Amino acid sequence: MQNKPIVMLGAGGHAKVLLSLLQQQGITVAAVCAPQRPASARFDSIPFLTSDDDVLRFKPQDVMLVNGIGALPGQTVRRRLFEHFSALGYSFFSVIASSAVVDSGAQIGQGVQVLPGAIINTDAILHANVLINSGAIIEHDCVLHPHTVVSPGAVLCGGVTCGDNSYIGAGATVIQSQIIGANALVGAGSTVVCNLLDNQKIYSARPFIKAE
Repeated sequence: MQNKPIVMLGAGGHAKVLLSLLQQQGITVAAVCAPQRPASARFDSIPFLTSDDDVLRFKPQDVMLVNGIGALPGQTVRRRLFEHFSALGYSFFSVIASSAVVDSGAQIGQGVQVLPGAIINTDAILHANVLINSGAIIEHDCVLHPHTVVSPGAVLCGGVTCGDNSYIGAGATVIQSQIIGANALVGAGSTVVCNLLDNQKIYSARPFIKAE
């Protein structure tokens, strides 16, 4: 049971989703930290911090952090914030949506986020700061190394391994037992049937159809 107040890092769309999930679960958010004031009224009642240094007002033993920074291919802010505050002794709270299905045999690391409708099956291992977006499926025995991002509706079949900071695009499918290298990118809608090397990128071959 989470008893410590939460400090949210970030105030954009991803942070808004996490805030909603936390509030539904009765978890107190003590402050939100972002360069600009949140646009969403959902943040109106929460104290606002303007810089990362302001977070240091809270002692690491008194609060937990939530990484509210969204993830896009090639961006490093989410990872850098996690590593920065971890080095200062802060711990990150894992946000698991009530509607997500997480098998009791799965291992969930620090700061992992599993959004609504996602499924994490038995013996899957999700390391620190992994993000599983809405409706994604992580099958049995998958191993997701730190900072992996799995986008909405993506499917990792059994025994898939994702290296550090890998990115799986929306609606992508990775066939069983494949290895996705560190910093690799699987584009939206792609189907992966072979291993990807570190830093390798793969995109769907489907033609782009422009709306009339």
